[in-house]
Amino acid sequence: MVKFTDISEIFAGKEKRAVHIHGWLHHKRSSGGVQFLLIRDGTGIIQTTLKKDDVHEEAYQQIDRLPVESTVEIEGTVQEDERAPGGCELSIHDIRILHEVKEEFPIAKKYHGPEFLMDHRHLWLRNEKMQAMLKIRSKILESSREWFLSHGYIEFQSPVIITAAVEGGSTLFELKYFNRKAYLTQSWQLHAEAAIASVGKIFTIAPSFRAEKSRTRRHLTEYWHIEAEEPWCDLQKTMKVQEELVTHVLHELAKDLPREMEMFGRDPKDLLKIKPSFPRITYDQAAEMLRKEGVSVAWGEDLTWEQQKVLSFKFQTPFFITHFPKSAKAFYHKPDPERSDVTLSDDLQAPEGYGELIGGGQRIHDLDELLERIKEEELDAKNYRWYIELRKFGPVPHAGFGLGLERLIMWVCKLDHIRDAIPFPRTLTRIYP
Repeated sequence: MVKFTDISEIFAGKEKRAVHIHGWLHHKRSSGGVQFLLIRDGTGIIQTTLKKDDVHEEAYQQIDRLPVESTVEIEGTVQEDERAPGGCELSIHDIRILHEVKEEFPIAKKYHGPEFLMDHRHLWLRNEKMQAMLKIRSKILESSREWFLSHGYIEFQSPVIITAAVEGGSTLFELKYFNRKAYLTQSWQLHAEAAIASVGKIFTIAPSFRAEKSRTRRHLTEYWHIEAEEPWCDLQKTMKVQEELVTHVLHELAKDLPREMEMFGRDPKDLLKIKPSFPRITYDQAAEMLRKEGVSVAWGEDLTWEQQKVLSFKFQTPFFITHFPKSAKAFYHKPDPERSDVTLSDDLQAPEGYGELIGGGQRIHDLDELLERIKEEELDAKNYRWYIELRKFGPVPHAGFGLGLERLIMWVCKLDHIRDAIPFPRTLTRIYP
């Protein structure tokens, strides 16, 4: 039985040796009796060379006519060549066609508009930048999980189908759950607060859903959350967790995927320079900074994407905005004991104009204080009966946060639109394919 070698393994070694590979014909060109075939196998893309004198004329012509995205098996010898992508190429001794594509691949080497590429997203995933984004996405998830587990956190899953809003009723996706009304979750947070009394520090990596009617380049209706919740924790401690987690992820990206970073114009060295502690400003200070730039801020409202963008150009590293007004945050955020109109909350912002990455803060653990906030927000306490009950049996100070995976990818990859940070984006106008 033939043992096939992954293309990534070839690049890791590069020494002259005979190998078998299989994959898709990614691209091809010919020059002076030599065909240059780029082969993609999912682990990488390698240049292979087929010389006219090494095969029968009929076989050479058959390969010359072979459409891109056809699949092949190749036997050949690895040769170091600085001119080739990755510093080596494969000299073909034998090639076998497994499947010949019968029609032209719809995505050609020319400009295609975003709507065309969105309609063909299932095929556009084969693009080299999309491949790089998917590897970056995977590395972020891997390194996040690695950091949490190495710091004593337990991975915990919460329901996707819920009965009450976490972040506000205006962005809930409603669904019929047999004979009653239910919703898709906006965050794991309420259920996470139940679990910390069982297993302590926890995290999750899961999808969240928000029916935001926003047409900005930073909003998805379905996105992925990296969330954490911790008992015996306050605002300062959870911000420390956030900056250490993000730093670890950035450094792992820089060390393990430098080529992919550079494909997006991101110098890996810049990520390695980012270290805790991140700068901190309050909501009031942020508002004052914006006013000095001629940007009006209505105190009490959450900062808009445009306002975040102005602020984020003033920093070279991620930075925190803290102590948001109660009116700008969900009911469970703990009011500051020293100033009751603001909360012990934080948003971690990316620099370079990219804005919010994380929302977090300290939760209310006092029963009477929680009931008062529910009343102030005119929420129906019956919908939160089980959540309220958590404050009756061993409540402790606790805090947590949610990191938007696609927001982080958007920043580190310098993307213009968040749709390019997820394989199959869901937006206000897009649910296909």
